[in-house]
Amino acid sequence: MALPQPLRVSITPTELELIASEQLVDVVPLITMEKTAFISGAYGPLRPPNKCRIPLWMAVNLKLKKKCHIVPPDWLTVEFLQDRLSEETSEPEFSRLPFRFAEIARAILDVASDDVQNAEKVRSLLKDLREARQSKSRDGLSQIDNSELSLPNLCLMEINEIRPYFVKAMNVFTQLKGQPEAINKDAAHEDDNDA
Repeated sequence: MALPQPLRVSITPTELELIASEQLVDVVPLITMEKTAFISGAYGPLRPPNKCRIPLWMAVNLKLKKKCHIVPPDWLTVEFLQDRLSEETSEPEFSRLPFRFAEIARAILDVASDDVQNAEKVRSLLKDLREARQSKSRDGLSQIDNSELSLPNLCLMEINEIRPYFVKAMNVFTQLKGQPEAINKDAAHEDDNDA
C-alpha cells in the first residue's frame, strides 16, 4: 500500500525486508564452504547435498551467484496458502501466518522462484491473501474506538501499513475525549463568574 509522504512515519517496506533477511532458511548448497563467522553469527559449513540453515540474506546472495537452492518454508506452498485464504475470507479473525511472511515470500520469489513449486500460483495466492487481510484491516480501522484494540495474527508489514492511520485516529479520539471535560470546565468557570 503506497502512502502519501505526510503519512510515512513508519518503517519502509524495504527496511522491513532488511529486518526479515535475518530469518533463517534452509538451503541446499551447490558449493563447499567452511563455517564462516559474520557479525550476526557463524553459519555453515556448507556441504552439498546436505541442507544447511542460514540467514535469508546469505541464501539470497548465494542463490544470485548460483551457489545454492533455497528450500521454501512449509508455509510457502499452494495448499497452505489456499487454506489460509479460505480462512481469511470465511472467518472474522485474521488467519495465523508467520509474522514476516510478506517480506520473506517476496525475497524468495524474487530470486528463487525456480525453487518454489507453482511459483506463479503462489504469487497469486499471496496477493489475494494480502488483499483479503488489507480489507479486514480497513474494516477494523473503521470500527476503532478509544477503549481497546485487538488485532491478533497481524503480520509486521500489515501493522506497519495501518500504524499511521491508527496513530492519527487515536490522537483524534484523545482530543475528542478531552473536549467534553474542557467544555464542562468552561461552563463551570462561567457559572462562577456569573455568581
